[in-house]
Amino acid sequence: MSRAFSLTVLFLSILLAAGCGKKDPQAAKATTAPDPISIKTATAVAQTVERAIMATGSLQPDETTTVSSEVPGRITKLNFDFGQTVKKGQILAELDTQELALQVERARGSLAQAMARVGIDPTKDDIPDTTPQTRQAKAQMEDAKSKYENAAKLVKTGDISTERFTELEKAYRARWAALEATQDELRTQLAAIRSLRADVKLAEKRLRDATVVAPFDGIVQTKHVSPGQYIKENVAIYTVVKATPLRLRAEIPESGVSEIHVGTTLEFTTEAVPNATFKAVVRELNPALDNRSRTLTAEARLLNGDARLKPGSFVQVRLVTNKAFPVIAVPKDAVYTVAGLNKFFSVENGKAVEHKIPQILGTNGMVEMPEGTITAGAQVAISNLAMLTNGAPVRTTGQN
Repeated sequence: MSRAFSLTVLFLSILLAAGCGKKDPQAAKATTAPDPISIKTATAVAQTVERAIMATGSLQPDETTTVSSEVPGRITKLNFDFGQTVKKGQILAELDTQELALQVERARGSLAQAMARVGIDPTKDDIPDTTPQTRQAKAQMEDAKSKYENAAKLVKTGDISTERFTELEKAYRARWAALEATQDELRTQLAAIRSLRADVKLAEKRLRDATVVAPFDGIVQTKHVSPGQYIKENVAIYTVVKATPLRLRAEIPESGVSEIHVGTTLEFTTEAVPNATFKAVVRELNPALDNRSRTLTAEARLLNGDARLKPGSFVQVRLVTNKAFPVIAVPKDAVYTVAGLNKFFSVENGKAVEHKIPQILGTNGMVEMPEGTITAGAQVAISNLAMLTNGAPVRTTGQN
């Protein structure tokens, strides 16, 4: 082996020894404990919150009616159209009244004729006990009676024959029967007069029915006919709705049936009026649940009218089931959400402990924790949450 080769080997050995004697900075760093992460903390507190269930519902008008005519006829006038406001008693539609007016006159004429037969003054309401025929029959009966009574005395003394007495007796009985017949006739005629008076009132009512009026204050929802159209009785002319006060009809889930009763206040919202909450008080409850949906229908009245609310609107109803439900809550800043996962970190023995929660529930800047997740008084991190991992050392620099 040459001297030059020996020197080269010796030089490489020295360099290798020098390299092995140096420490790797990265390896040294890996063996050193990580620095604690500085965080601020807050205290989990016990508090009470309202518990409620949500239900669906809809707004209904206070009243809805289909206005029609009780008599047939041709429509001569329609005074309102779709969407217009009507007042109770206002004339909505008018039918041709010529034929109906003639029927009234005919009924009145028949009544006047019947009243004249018995001597009743049409301008007065007095009902007579007798008529000229009755009075005449009564006079003839009393004359026959007088003759009969005299003959009864004379036949005993023999001043008249038995045959003559029998004739006078028959005449008296005939006059008595004639009087009773006139009295029966009077009662028949008076009954006929009462019937004719009813006919007059009926004809007058039919004449009035040709003028259709609004049954209550409301709004025209639908106009079903047009002027000049001939309609039969009870054919729809208008549909009128009474929009004030509105009714709230809600379907309460079976789980909330025990919490609702007459007088319960319901809160509801609707997309028709964003960012607004309304209240209604339950007035009626269905006595039974629906067999298919297992819900109970409740009907409530709105406490305050609001022109923005319209019948038919879909609403979300909130029914409070517990006004003071105990929960443990932490500040909203303690919850960290990433990739749809919600979690927070409690501080235990100088280290961060990760807790996953399914959803964020809470109000007024506080978030409710699922039961058993954390106890009141525990410390939770509220800063540098993105830097924390389960078991990471932490250093508290402040507390809220």
